[in-house]
Amino acid sequence: MTTLHDFHAEALIGGDIDLADHAGRVVLVVNTASKCGLTPQYEGLEALWRDLGDDGLVVLGFPCDQFGHQEPGDAAEIEQFCTRNYGVSFPMFAKVEVNGDEAHPLFAWLNAERPGPDGEDIEWNFAKFLIDRDGTVVERFSPMVTPEELRPAVEALLGHDQ
Repeated sequence: MTTLHDFHAEALIGGDIDLADHAGRVVLVVNTASKCGLTPQYEGLEALWRDLGDDGLVVLGFPCDQFGHQEPGDAAEIEQFCTRNYGVSFPMFAKVEVNGDEAHPLFAWLNAERPGPDGEDIEWNFAKFLIDRDGTVVERFSPMVTPEELRPAVEALLGHDQ
């Protein structure tokens, strides 16, 4: 059975990252963009990471330019934007495609594991996939679901009392 731990991805600043490094952690995978109406969600994602990282959460951000050309920058521009405007300190990865024939293998798997309401494809920037400590996709959240709204699901996987 395929899990998150079977994939690799390129870090935003370069270098291959083995996602098996996150085994034993709850993972929130998000496709992001810097010029989207939902971009302020970076703030909530960073808050989840800061608040719950010590409890076993990791947020993984994957910039994507497939929706309305809302992530036109290169790696340095994306890193600067995220750090300067939202203080992002969670791991960010190189720009990827999340749908279609050129989709990163991780996103092809995520889409197949938890299809969206109108099929497998991700509908827009800031779709979120919640993955348990074993690397299994537990839930998919639409881009409109804010990090604050999904916090109870994250805390439940972390074993927090509700």
